[in-house]
Amino acid sequence: MKVMAQMAMVMNLDKCIGCHTCSVTCKQAWTNRAGTEYVWFNNVETRPGQGYPRRYEDQEEWQGGWELNKRGRLKLKAGGRLKKLATIFSNPKMPSIQDYYEPWTYDYATLTDAPAQEHTPVARPKSLISGKDMKISWSSNWDDDLGGSAATAEHDPVLKKVGDKVKFEFEQTFMFYLPRICEHCLNPSCAASCPSGAIYKRTEDGIVLVDQDRCRGWRMCVSGCPYKKVYFNHRTGKAEKCTFCFPRVEVGLPTVCAETCVGRLRYIGLVLYDADRVLEAASVMPESALYEAQRSILLDPHDPEVMRAAERDGVPRDWIDAAQRSPVNALINTYKVALPLHPEYRTMPMVWYIPPLSPVVDVVRETGEDAEKRENLFAAIDVLRIPIEYLAELFTAGDVAPVDGVLRKLAAMRSYMRDINLGRDPDGAIPAAVGMGEEEMYDMYRLLALAKYDERYVIPPAHAEQAHDLEEVACSLDYEGGPGMGGSGPFGEGSGGTTPIAVENFRMLQDRQTSDTLASPDDKAARVNLLNWDGKGSPQGLFPPKADE
Repeated sequence: MKVMAQMAMVMNLDKCIGCHTCSVTCKQAWTNRAGTEYVWFNNVETRPGQGYPRRYEDQEEWQGGWELNKRGRLKLKAGGRLKKLATIFSNPKMPSIQDYYEPWTYDYATLTDAPAQEHTPVARPKSLISGKDMKISWSSNWDDDLGGSAATAEHDPVLKKVGDKVKFEFEQTFMFYLPRICEHCLNPSCAASCPSGAIYKRTEDGIVLVDQDRCRGWRMCVSGCPYKKVYFNHRTGKAEKCTFCFPRVEVGLPTVCAETCVGRLRYIGLVLYDADRVLEAASVMPESALYEAQRSILLDPHDPEVMRAAERDGVPRDWIDAAQRSPVNALINTYKVALPLHPEYRTMPMVWYIPPLSPVVDVVRETGEDAEKRENLFAAIDVLRIPIEYLAELFTAGDVAPVDGVLRKLAAMRSYMRDINLGRDPDGAIPAAVGMGEEEMYDMYRLLALAKYDERYVIPPAHAEQAHDLEEVACSLDYEGGPGMGGSGPFGEGSGGTTPIAVENFRMLQDRQTSDTLASPDDKAARVNLLNWDGKGSPQGLFPPKADE
């Protein structure tokens, strides 16, 4: 047994309201630079829908992830070294800009500088790539709030597998939001696909990064990632991806997307896993067994044998303590309500999800029955607007039983807590019906509904003895226009660029894109940066200085 630590995330989809705050703040922090206009390290999809890039889940088309060969061994779905060498200069299995979208801005100067005239001037959309006029037909959140409509949902690769369970009549439509970032997998196919060896997984916390010095822009990683969360920067000729905000994580702060999440639906923490069993777990058959196989390699941080093995393998003691307090470990292994996204890709993803239950109360209430009664809630799960089969295709490779078990636990928690909130004696039979104790159910409720900042984010800071390794990692991103650590990274002014694209006019943006150096805005000293504010006191520059200062 080789114990390693992994930084992981769980998202509670019951809380996501689709506000895209996480996407916008991530964009501002990491990809507000020339060459990354179409790049969204974090995006929020409306399901059912095509996703971003379009139909990224259709692995028959894109050939991402792993599959088993005839001997039961893992191989890249897109082919091994020989096939990659043969297609290294022309890779057909890669989304084009049309599958993402051609980013645009508007020529606002035609509005602000136009002379008086008979007709109202129009700010035409301008391509951020070519600079020419364009017609807008697609974007990263084009499916927003269109879940269940025939216009987009019928192109959902997941929906095709359970089409007989879904009706497209207006009364039967359903939708929910699915935020996505890089999965920082235990068995990353992007790293295995890279001919240059530029993508690597950090040994200390499992974060997957791209070494910008070694990247040669072959883009095999884009094809190899089944989640399509590796992007190509056409300005620098390098691949880029979500970094799990490692400069923040190293000092104990959560990622930008988690920090700014309006619904407080994200949980971040450490898990310990057995690195020697990753290959075995990723190779199990059938695909429906992959969820339990992945969960089985996550170790109990309270087990004395695991603790001794972790210390032997170099995991710091305070990191073991953090793993014991980890909300991620609790939701995955203790309460067993979090599920991985598309485990059938065999990458062992480490961003997990609690499936949505919200519509179940409305379903019961419409029948005139008590919407919070346990028996009614359990019966309604089978007739949810969001079919369990659809959720199972997303999170358990089609196995309905684990999803059904999670939804029953969430329904039981609602029913159990209603008695407590109304001042009645709690019914111990409710948690017992889903295999939980009363104290355990109350603890789960507190974590899902009332958890404070330091309960949702249990992130141990990096150790001084790891400084040399971390320094090597950081310098690979330290270049002009790079995604971080170069003066305008996630903690600096503008965090990755100069003036945000949203408030630039077209000509300013064009000048910035074509210049060899980053332009310094005239008002830089007067602008307030809140990205690295710890929430204590007043941010510097937000309020005018007092007279006695």
